[in-house]
Amino acid sequence: MAARDTLNLDRRTLLIGGGVGVGLVVALALWPRDYAANLTAAPGETVFGAWLKIGEDGHVTVAVPQAEHGQGVYTTLPQILADELGADWRTVGVQPAPLNPLYANALALDDLFEGAFDAWPAPLRAGHAQRTALMLTGGSTSVRAFEAPLRAAGAAARILLTKAAAARWGVDWQACGAAAGFVTHGTKKLRFAALAAEAAGGSVPDPIPLRANDDSRLYGQSLPRLDVPAKVDGSANFAGDIRLPDMVYASIRQGPTGDSKLIRVDRAAADRIRGVSQVVTNDRWVAAIANNWWAANKALDALAPRFATTGAIISSGSIDAALMAALDGPGKRLAAQGDLSAAFKGAEVITAEYRAGLAVHAAIETQTATAQFKDGKLELWLPTQAPGVARAAAAAVLGIAEDAVTIYPMLVGGSFGANLESLAAEQAALIAREIRRPVQLVWSRSEDLLHDRYRPPAVARMTARLGRNGQIRGWLAKIAAPATGHELAARLLAGDAAARGALAASGSGDRYAVAGARPFYNIPSFAVDHHPAEIGVPTGHWRSGAHSYTCFFTESFLDELAHASSSEPLSYRIGMLGGNARLARCLSTAASLGGWEGGVAGSGQGIACHAFRGSYIAVLAEASIGAGQRPQVDRLVAAVDCGRQVNPDVVRQAIEGGLIFGMAQALGATTGFTENLADARGFGDLALPRLATTPDITVELIRSEADPGGVSELAVPPVAPAIANALQSATGFRIRSLPLRPGDR
Repeated sequence: MAARDTLNLDRRTLLIGGGVGVGLVVALALWPRDYAANLTAAPGETVFGAWLKIGEDGHVTVAVPQAEHGQGVYTTLPQILADELGADWRTVGVQPAPLNPLYANALALDDLFEGAFDAWPAPLRAGHAQRTALMLTGGSTSVRAFEAPLRAAGAAARILLTKAAAARWGVDWQACGAAAGFVTHGTKKLRFAALAAEAAGGSVPDPIPLRANDDSRLYGQSLPRLDVPAKVDGSANFAGDIRLPDMVYASIRQGPTGDSKLIRVDRAAADRIRGVSQVVTNDRWVAAIANNWWAANKALDALAPRFATTGAIISSGSIDAALMAALDGPGKRLAAQGDLSAAFKGAEVITAEYRAGLAVHAAIETQTATAQFKDGKLELWLPTQAPGVARAAAAAVLGIAEDAVTIYPMLVGGSFGANLESLAAEQAALIAREIRRPVQLVWSRSEDLLHDRYRPPAVARMTARLGRNGQIRGWLAKIAAPATGHELAARLLAGDAAARGALAASGSGDRYAVAGARPFYNIPSFAVDHHPAEIGVPTGHWRSGAHSYTCFFTESFLDELAHASSSEPLSYRIGMLGGNARLARCLSTAASLGGWEGGVAGSGQGIACHAFRGSYIAVLAEASIGAGQRPQVDRLVAAVDCGRQVNPDVVRQAIEGGLIFGMAQALGATTGFTENLADARGFGDLALPRLATTPDITVELIRSEADPGGVSELAVPPVAPAIANALQSATGFRIRSLPLRPGDR
């Protein structure tokens, strides 16, 4: 692993002091000292600032400020710290970090919102994220945002431990080492647990030296995941596993999309359902309360709630019409290079239109929250990617101070961005206050699909001019899509006046809505325009965001241009990459592993690539039209360069999961709308991949010493265009809509 040998750390930010009762405290503050660590110790533990605890029995606990929803952060982030500390992996555990500005994710402010706050200088963005305690899991930022502070925390603790051991032995601490949970000097060794209390009174050099490369490093090893054993034996706790004394269960029914108001329920009918105790109503919803969830959910049917919906009728047709009207109307230019008007002037151009439908999250765990309101204080157990946002939203809806709300972040049963939202937390808080008992609210599957914050639909009009040699001389991408980035920020940052001001100053165009549309190919003149569309349906963040459709637009159109210029698609791409050697290597590696035949007619092969979050990927797909005129994917081959890999197995799992997720988007995972209601009500309506239809998957991880890039979202964008390109080579016709259906062109 290529690593820096030292870490600059202002001495003022390294605070060392004594603890009380259960152990001494080494307060390692890698952020402004205005913020105190609030990581608590169990009996027999010594706390090392905001990130680390060491127990008398030798266990090492790492505080992780990111939500674990299957992407592996409960393994990779502890692995970074344990590597610098020299810990024994068998003794390492993890716990969710408490809500604190020390864990603010400033990088997510950049990447999740796709540069919407670039007008602020980087130090201002970082400081603002800290002041607002902006703890976010999203944008594939976990390792990139927290590698440095975790390494520093591990290195500082290791130095303090080695100094304590060296003092006992009467040797130079720099002659001591640390590995497998011991400080060593020659044949002498002492366990970390025996040294932690003594280490509290020491000091560390400035800058802090990091470990030199040796054979005992944990970084880069495919170590076992820390969350797997509990998930396998069923002992892992999710929000739906919480049980509190006197707790009841709630199911909810919400009004149709749009301005809907509850006007009638049949309470008497609900009272006849055994186990039902109460009904709670709100202008927007009705909830049934019972001693078990099934009774509560059954009571909703008996209640037969009726809602009055005002405003426009929303349907698939109205959504399409809104997108086309926006595409034909004025747009906002968000990226440009060269003189596009000169490139297009007097020349024949090639134009194609592409579409992507609404995409659903459809995580295994539906929206849920457990709430207890007592003595003016609220406790919430919930799966959340934004605990500070959830706390603020729950406090606001109850009209109490934020410090009266305690959040217990739980493991998340999938999310893909859905748990950035806090609506379920608000609802559970209101119900708990109303019934004066702890309550566990769980949305039904149909409710989860009906009231999702969908990945927005989009329509793109792609135009290009080819030169005599087939090279692209000009490129214009006009994309109509809702301003989801602005919408998402308005919800997540509702109480942040500065953030709202920055978004207002950015104008009508939304960078989030066209993220990934800027071509990474060497095109002399190009432009990307966003045409904001009002579709009447709430939208939100979905795994990889707009990249999931902009990559489809770009890589499908590029394939069309390759055919128009009588060029082989792989060579055509590589020839235009300029100096992007990492992406070129991904393309050549995927082609070699997949036995690329040139994408010739009848081959059923297609290729696509993408680059974002500091990582690079190419995907080769083999596909055909199967029974019932449904696309059938037989094989996916991916080559990935994501920089240094903390845990290669976790990276591979993320890529494999992303490929299947991307295939789900390519073939289904969508819904239409009829009279303000989503058409999809269950998994059976989504045409999701099944074990029997999952293709053969090959993933090659390319070794790199570059800084780590994002991984969790990386594999999703290029799958759909790779499959579309494969279907074109198999059938001879081009499908330009997501999901891919042979009748749509």
